[in-house]
Amino acid sequence: MNLAELNYGQIKTLPPFEVAVLPLGATEPHNLHLPYGTDTYQVDVIGTRACQLANERGGRVVMLPPLPYGTETNQMRFPLAMNLNPSTVARVITDIVASLETHQIYKCVLLNGHGGNDLKWILREIHLHTKVHIFLCNWYKMIADHYKDLFVDAGDHAGEMETSMILAHHPDLVHMNQADDGSMAKTKFEAVNRGWIEITRPWHLLTTNTGAGNPHPATAEKGHKLTDATVERLGGFLAELSQTPVNESFPY
Repeated sequence: MNLAELNYGQIKTLPPFEVAVLPLGATEPHNLHLPYGTDTYQVDVIGTRACQLANERGGRVVMLPPLPYGTETNQMRFPLAMNLNPSTVARVITDIVASLETHQIYKCVLLNGHGGNDLKWILREIHLHTKVHIFLCNWYKMIADHYKDLFVDAGDHAGEMETSMILAHHPDLVHMNQADDGSMAKTKFEAVNRGWIEITRPWHLLTTNTGAGNPHPATAEKGHKLTDATVERLGGFLAELSQTPVNESFPY
């Protein structure tokens, strides 16, 4: 059930939805070989197929149109990276959640496809001000335990994993002959390099062409296998979420 494709006549006659899925993408460069819409393309196909599976299993789940912009403050040295500040993303999500509450949909899943979106704090901020129960799924983390079986190195950005996904679903938009190797620079600080200390990484210093991870071992077959495994997990959760009544102790 994709809201962008439904009409009012259908909405008036369909049973009420229990869950809304809001996909969150981005518009940013992905190495030299993947489209700027990579994150949005990925989260769209994952969301569409997971919602379809959930409804086939008896759920009442609707997918909202994907948001194609995210936080890009550390990629703005690259042309046409389109930034929404974290506070702007928070306002957009807050307003959409308020709309869902108005329409009596009290379960919402934020389906995030962009690593630059920091969203957990938004859940905490909204929590006291809405009846809507919000769940966060970073889809690429949901299935990370499969990476070692599928990939030489999944990569951080436009690497083997993301390249495999776009090869699987939008092969006409992949230009592998242009891809660089996705090498990453190290900082001067061992504590940062080891992950003991975190920073916002300026990608024009971290990478050569925004790629982080070698894309060359990618295949469409790997992308399809990853999609299938992700959809099975997410679709199963959405069906369960839809069929679980909201009460005073929900979600416990």
